[in-house]
Amino acid sequence: MPGPRHPDAEREQGSAAHLAAFAAHLRYERALSPHTVRAYLGDVTSLLAHLRGPDAGEDAPLDLDALDLAGLRAWLAAVRARGASRTTLARRAAAARTFTAWAARTGRAATDAGARLASPRAHRRLPEVLRADQAAAALQAAASGAAEGDPVALRDHLLLELLYATGVRVAELCGLDVDDVDDGRRTLRVLGKGGKERTVVYGAPAATALEAWRREGRPALAVPTSPPALLLGARGGRLDQRIARRVVHDAAGAVPGAPDIAPHGLRHSAATHLLEGGADLRSVQELLGHASPATTQLYTHVSAERLRAVHDTAHPRA
Repeated sequence: MPGPRHPDAEREQGSAAHLAAFAAHLRYERALSPHTVRAYLGDVTSLLAHLRGPDAGEDAPLDLDALDLAGLRAWLAAVRARGASRTTLARRAAAARTFTAWAARTGRAATDAGARLASPRAHRRLPEVLRADQAAAALQAAASGAAEGDPVALRDHLLLELLYATGVRVAELCGLDVDDVDDGRRTLRVLGKGGKERTVVYGAPAATALEAWRREGRPALAVPTSPPALLLGARGGRLDQRIARRVVHDAAGAVPGAPDIAPHGLRHSAATHLLEGGADLRSVQELLGHASPATTQLYTHVSAERLRAVHDTAHPRA
């Protein structure tokens, strides 16, 4: 049901005021990531500019009751005419639905104009993955470099081991603190999307790399002003995600025939190898921190050999 109607002066604010209130909703009520907030705000900025027309400024009063289903469809058609991909159209439609639902719930609009807005199904292009032998080669090379005792090499080895062992996102890895590690259980406490906390496990190779990093690497990079971050940069601050991406890129590039991957590709490799090794989809979903198993199904692919093996052992007519 729509929320209570706001006074006209508030309902007919300019685009900038509507956007500021919507941004606060996304950040503090929905707890969305900064990247998602920026994307949604960019999409809704485009929508409101289409609604008010080219001659009105951002501060001109804008009654959101003027936004109807036909207007939303016209906006998406204009976006498509400019050459937007199906993925972009799907994201913009999702942003519009989130905005109109919020506007109706808060009384800024009488009805939810986007409730019946359809969008094209986005193409989900899976990232390239390493084969299991390629992943092993990249990790072995990192281990050889870390054997020299250089603190940055020790950190980079741990970074690769944890990304591959746990399947965490690069932002989640760089956000880890020292106290997020449980050595006895070999687990990490990870803060994921939307502020959701989960526990992931790691194996013996990552544990060995972790011990070496904390014993020899981290103390060498830490300075008095260092945060409690598990992974540190060369100057003692929390490791920057851009550095982590470069480490993964360089590690994959050193393996002959391996695809050029980013940390997301290493995360996908971990999930793929788990499924091929016999892990069930629900376990992989929990490891990756997906809210829905449908996301995991799209994110991971199972080899034909694995599917055939399951069929041969489980189906009564195999």
